[in-house]
Amino acid sequence: MTPPELAAELAALRSPAAVRARSHRVLDHVRAGHSPHFTVDEAALDVVADYVAEVTRQDYPELDIPYHSRWRHFDAAGVGRWAALEAGLVGVGREDLARIMIDLAVVSVLLDAGAGDAWRYREDATGLSLGRSEGLAVASLCMFEAGGFSSDPAQPLRADAPALIGLDAGTLARHFQVSEDNPLVGLPGRVALLNRLGHALAARPDLFGSAPARPGGLYDALVPQAKIGRLPAERILAALLDGLSAIWPSGLEVGGVALGDVGRHPAVRVADLSDQLVPFHKLSQWLTYSLLEPFEAAGLAVTDLDALTALPEYRNGGLLVDLGAIVPRAPVDPAQKLPVSSEMVVEWRALTVALMDLLADRVRERLGLDASEFPLAKLLQGGTWTAGRRIAAERRPPAGPPPIAIDADGTVF
Repeated sequence: MTPPELAAELAALRSPAAVRARSHRVLDHVRAGHSPHFTVDEAALDVVADYVAEVTRQDYPELDIPYHSRWRHFDAAGVGRWAALEAGLVGVGREDLARIMIDLAVVSVLLDAGAGDAWRYREDATGLSLGRSEGLAVASLCMFEAGGFSSDPAQPLRADAPALIGLDAGTLARHFQVSEDNPLVGLPGRVALLNRLGHALAARPDLFGSAPARPGGLYDALVPQAKIGRLPAERILAALLDGLSAIWPSGLEVGGVALGDVGRHPAVRVADLSDQLVPFHKLSQWLTYSLLEPFEAAGLAVTDLDALTALPEYRNGGLLVDLGAIVPRAPVDPAQKLPVSSEMVVEWRALTVALMDLLADRVRERLGLDASEFPLAKLLQGGTWTAGRRIAAERRPPAGPPPIAIDADGTVF
């Protein structure tokens, strides 16, 4: 049994405040010159801000910037796939619509880890060939529409525990068009993650309902926590970290408890069992950003968005490396893949979180927007994720891999 003091220490890591605070401690460590891996050039944040502001104005001339979320990827190549699907949901009330949207967002986000440079999804309806996040999004949407995540053929637009528990690699490979000539990075890891999701849903009827449990049950669990129709974003993340903590693979365990997306770094010294632990919760936060619109579709206002952090993934982190804010002490071989758990990658991710906090105000100043108009959820979309992809393609054409290669298993990046 987990001792109460251990549970409290672990619980403290399951918050965006812990992600932010410990990432800034890593930044202070690097600023002090203690890192063998990186230095930081904070003056270069002005160069990054100029580039991000330029990209944002190019993509959103009216500065009508949506949230950074999975819903943007469903519209890849300008095709309104979700809008077309939603238009056919005649007679579906807004609460049921929110549940459907949550189901879709959860499975799609959990499938949104680096696909690799070789994989493509060829969409029958449009003839488009899509890779990376957009391809994964469209593939997951098509699988969802086909009932691939539902155990009830009469209700295909659902993701439920029995279907997820029973999902196998062959089924996912067929829906995602995986073959020897079209390999998808981390296919077994993706399937295992969805299997664990199914078990986690079934284990928490308080969060996900029953008969059968589904991600959309979060709507019913969280609505009572809203006050006057307002739901803090951190409540969504807290529910995800609580209810889905068992699904994340992790090499790190403390007292037999798997910690999920948490790394070790010597900059973080504390006198308890969370010593040297730096949490990130990248996919959980990406999922939280992607659940803003489902809750808003049901009439709720999701508030306090900047309690969340920037996403510590290779597009945001790559942008900071490519434009000189994060400087490797030695040349990095882009062909050498580093483990996610390595100190260098943990440091890179933590620096990304911390420096994006510093970047935000610089970009807001250039766009003439304040924090309420331009929260991190819009900075990412406007924004740093797109800018990271573009600078990578300029520096390392044609595929634009990140400047530091990660040996990912399909469950973190």
